[in-house]
Amino acid sequence: MRPEAEREYVEYVRVRLPRLHRMAYLLCADRFQADDIVQTTLTALYVDWKRASGADNLDAYVHRLMVRRFLDERRRPWSRVVLSDRVPERPTPADHGVEERDALVAGLRLLPKGQRAVLVLRFFGDLSVEATAEVLGCSPGNVKSQCSRGLATLREVLQTREPVTTAREAKEA
Repeated sequence: MRPEAEREYVEYVRVRLPRLHRMAYLLCADRFQADDIVQTTLTALYVDWKRASGADNLDAYVHRLMVRRFLDERRRPWSRVVLSDRVPERPTPADHGVEERDALVAGLRLLPKGQRAVLVLRFFGDLSVEATAEVLGCSPGNVKSQCSRGLATLREVLQTREPVTTAREAKEA
């Protein structure tokens, strides 16, 4: 890569890295897996930087890469392995902000991957319906319906505030 192109890449990544980490975490709800997703996304971006930098919307290009990396990780059999059988301690009542965040992340984890990707891109990535559809490679109508269904399930999960293991159980509760 040319030195000036490499500087452009480094500057792009430096500015957007915190947002990319936050978005990856919201997609997968695991800090270490989020780091892996960001790393593979940035590696793919580096390899294709010449083509990517010429894209009309570089952020949408990177979001699409990230969502694809997330979906690729979810398809692998080892992604369903639980590494611990110990339940983490409940937060203290003074940590209500942390509790709300944890409830939101747990609720997002219950959603199907398509709905989760739509909600993260729309509300945490601040993308429009059209931009989200472009990133995911689907129609704006699909984004709207996935968003509606995901929000409805998320509302039900957050209203119950009880541990739920699947979206179906949330609807039955």
